[in-house]
Amino acid sequence: MKRPGDGGHVPPEAAVRVGTAIVLIWLVIGAIAAGQRHYYDDRKASCAKVGTVVVTIVAGPLNYVGANPKVHCKTPQPSK
Repeated sequence: MKRPGDGGHVPPEAAVRVGTAIVLIWLVIGAIAAGQRHYYDDRKASCAKVGTVVVTIVAGPLNYVGANPKVHCKTPQPSK
């Protein structure tokens, strides 16, 4: 509720809701980009594949302006 003389400030609760909506939309766009790149198709999970999917989702809309994040990692092999 706007009070007289408050200068038109947005209440903190509204700012949090807007910020949460922006973050959710950002992540959904990233998830869509990962789907368009068929990252969800391969059933074999590896460190690199999971990392690439996560980084692509976090990159969000940046995927559509040229970002193509990839993760390269090696997991240690069990000893014999």
